[in-house]
Amino acid sequence: MTQEDGNRVVIKNSGHLPRDRIAEDFVWAQWDASEQRLYYIDLKKSKSVFKCIQFYADESFNLMLEAPLDISLSDSGFHLVNFGCDYCQDQEKLSEHPTLCVFTNHTGSLCLCYSPKCDSQEQITYSVFYFHKGYSKTFTAAVGSTGSHTSKAITFLNLGYYVAVYLPGHFFHLLSIQHPDLICHSLFLTENNKMIDMLPPNPIQSLSVSLVLDQCSGKLYRVFLDQSYLLWFLWNTCLDCEKMATLHCVLSCGQDPCFLEDQIIQWISENASACHSFDLIQEFLIASSYWSVYLESSNVDTLLPYSSVLTWNWEIPGITLVTEEISLPLMKVHSLKGYWEKLNYNLEYVKYTKPHLHYHNSVVRREWHNLVSEEKTGKRRSTAYVRNILDNAVKVISNIEARKSGPRLMPLLQEEDSHQRLLMGLMVSELKDHLLRHLQGVEKKKIEHMALDYVSKLLDLICCILETSLRKHNLHSWVFHLNRPGSAAESAVFHIMTRILEATSSLFLPLPPGFHTLHTILGVHCLPLHNLLHYIDSGVLLLTETAVTRLMKDLDNTEKNEKLKFSIIVRLPPLIGEKICQLWDHPMSSNIISRRHVTRLLQNYKKQPRNSMIDKSSFSVEFLPLNYFIEILTDLESSNQALYDFEGHDNVDAQFVEAAALKHTTVLLGL
Repeated sequence: MTQEDGNRVVIKNSGHLPRDRIAEDFVWAQWDASEQRLYYIDLKKSKSVFKCIQFYADESFNLMLEAPLDISLSDSGFHLVNFGCDYCQDQEKLSEHPTLCVFTNHTGSLCLCYSPKCDSQEQITYSVFYFHKGYSKTFTAAVGSTGSHTSKAITFLNLGYYVAVYLPGHFFHLLSIQHPDLICHSLFLTENNKMIDMLPPNPIQSLSVSLVLDQCSGKLYRVFLDQSYLLWFLWNTCLDCEKMATLHCVLSCGQDPCFLEDQIIQWISENASACHSFDLIQEFLIASSYWSVYLESSNVDTLLPYSSVLTWNWEIPGITLVTEEISLPLMKVHSLKGYWEKLNYNLEYVKYTKPHLHYHNSVVRREWHNLVSEEKTGKRRSTAYVRNILDNAVKVISNIEARKSGPRLMPLLQEEDSHQRLLMGLMVSELKDHLLRHLQGVEKKKIEHMALDYVSKLLDLICCILETSLRKHNLHSWVFHLNRPGSAAESAVFHIMTRILEATSSLFLPLPPGFHTLHTILGVHCLPLHNLLHYIDSGVLLLTETAVTRLMKDLDNTEKNEKLKFSIIVRLPPLIGEKICQLWDHPMSSNIISRRHVTRLLQNYKKQPRNSMIDKSSFSVEFLPLNYFIEILTDLESSNQALYDFEGHDNVDAQFVEAAALKHTTVLLGL
């Protein structure tokens, strides 16, 4: 063909058309005009063989692949797809013949959709052969009791990342092409649904991506998924499987990702506990981060997690499913480019990769625990290694700061939370190494950028969920007043933060620096003391130095607050506890400081003969055991000043210990 005078298309060299015999004995054929491909099925000894021929602009062509097909077409008659329309055809007879069509996608997917002739009035069966995945799925759907006037001719539609199965007046099934493993990632809608009502009631035929033909009227339609309706459906559906499928559909088909993510976050803030079969926040974080990077390179499809759900054991109402392995297509050409190169990559992955290569954080978990243990023992490995990890964290935080359009309501990302910075830096490093090992033909710099973007997206989504929760409850400042009971709004923010922590903990995902501080302060503000201590002891709330410092400064010394402060101080690690006790001007704090100071002085004490006499005039109390003990401490301090001069405790001496001991004794004796 050639183009003339604008949009006029005519046959080129019509007097000298080349004539080549390209196929024989075929029973079905489909022409793909946009990609210039011919798909056909021929019969060899009553067995169906699926083949594809690719045509090129120079009028050459190649047989690209062959694949055995486990369907029977020997008695179905001859059928052509997309070779023109016969309007005289009796539409009532369409359901008496099998429906079969092929769909491809630029990501290297190859799907053959098949529905045998319909004999049952109560159910209908259709199959999708995912050649790029190495298996087929056969669905059996119940046919509603809509009237007999509705058509039983099933239609398959190509909608980009999805294949739609449509039976007018009965159901609409949206099947994921990229991730068909779990049925919960596909959306099954029955009659009386707006999405079904939008489609023509007559039999329609899919011509290319999103383009369909109404075979009765001859009208062409562009079919798109209605984002506004999908968001409405997300808010109103009750089934977990429909929430899961709609969430993924919105993220994959959205034209404005930021707007759609904001809408989904609004929904999550209202329904964080609404799903029982999966963690809603966890699923959103994984799916949204996946799609943000997938658009940069479709090959990461096999390398990054798409969903937090690995198995699905719940039934989908109105439909049953059988999955079977199929023979992989045999590629007939070895030098491949474009679509065929990506398809071959998918086939090689299915053929040789066991188990699959999806990234997970198990290595990060192990390495992070090693680094934290080394920090506690003071035996840190190569400084350059740790510096590189922390540099990754700095880049992630800079990435997140660059994404925001205005000031944040919460002071996240500003705190020097060394553990979370180590975790996010480690995740960047491990993800980069994972992609470098398995992602072929992509520049190292681009892979580093992808790893940074992925981790940045995760953390930015967490920040956005918190910001949305604050705005929803009209909390425009993080300065929550600790000397009054927490409000219902603050309790709601605490609840959403706890759900975020739960979602990230099981996957070992990093949190924004400052998250644990804010979470703990809200916990102190909103929880009764026994609940607060239970949360701390079970690891839900982490006592950061910043959070405890603020508690010591902001809370007065009422009996209730004294109990709270002491309960927190005894749970602190020794190094942080020593610093915090200096901030609390209280006899109990003095007692703790004294005990730790004495313990430190006496760690290596060895009793030696003492020649000096006790100078009683230097002591204020006639209590010989205490006097003798204070003399020992004074002697140790003067003889080993280096041991005594530890950071932040230069105001502790034997006289301070003496005063604390007397005060403590007085309290114990009730004097």
